[in-house]
Formats: sequence, C-alpha cells, structure tokens
Amino acid sequence: MSSHFKKKSAKSKQDIPTASLPDIIFMLLIFFMVTTVLRETEVQVRTTLPRAEAIQKIEQKRLVSYVYIGPLKTGQNRGATAIQIDDALIDDVNNVRTIMYRKLVEQPKLIVSLRVDQTSEMGMVMDVQQELREAGTLRINYSSRQDRSAASS
Repeated sequence: MSSHFKKKSAKSKQDIPTASLPDIIFMLLIFFMVTTVLRETEVQVRTTLPRAEAIQKIEQKRLVSYVYIGPLKTGQNRGATAIQIDDALIDDVNNVRTIMYRKLVEQPKLIVSLRVDQTSEMGMVMDVQQELREAGTLRINYSSRQDRSAASS
C-alpha cells in the first residue's frame, strides 16, 4: 500500500533567472547616487544659536543659502568674529553683496538663512543685513533653537 501513494519528484530543477539582476542593481545604484544630497559645507565658524519661542521649519532646503556669523573655530584668529558663506570665509563684508547677488541670479527664490552665534557682535550682523539688502536678497531667515521651557508652558 505504501508504494501506491508515492510522491513523484521532478527530474529537472527550476532555477530563478538572474540575467537581469545586474541591470536592476545598477539602476538602483544610479537612482541613489542621483537622489542623495551630501553635506557640502564644512562649518569653520562656531554658531551657538539663540533660543526662540515660536519657530517655523523651512520645507524646501534646496532654496536656502546659509550665512554663518560667529567666532572662528580654528586658525590664527581663533575666536575672532567671522562670516562664512558655503565653504568660504569672507574677509570683507562688502563681498557678501557680490556673492549673494550671484546666488540670487542663479536661484530667484533664494532664502538666506542667517546662523548667528549668540555671542557675535551685533554691528557685524547689521553690516551683513545691509549687504544682503543691497544685493536684493530680501527673503531672510534667522536660525534659532526652540526654547523648551516656553514650548512646554
């Protein structure tokens, strides 16, 4: 009786076709290479942001250009107030106008985000604001940290 219910086994193995696997892998690799945004800026200026009660997050980060104002982290003039746009330290405040005007021409919806250290000189911040006005970059954002004590009350 046991031989009557014997299961028949297939003589050929069924393999999964892998011919298109390299194509799929390269397509995924290219997709992730194109869509990944790497951090482009090495911040050389210390920015301890001040606290604020009401803050609003910017959704379109690609439209934002960051201007850092604060004491230098390293170098000869360590601790001196400096201005940094992208990876470049700005020696003269008047250069801010030229750089930001070029960025505005490339990206008309540009938002300038000022990241100012809370110990920075206000005169330097006012000079940068004036240069931004002269460049026509009027969409300015001031970066800050959320005040936890005000948020919880």
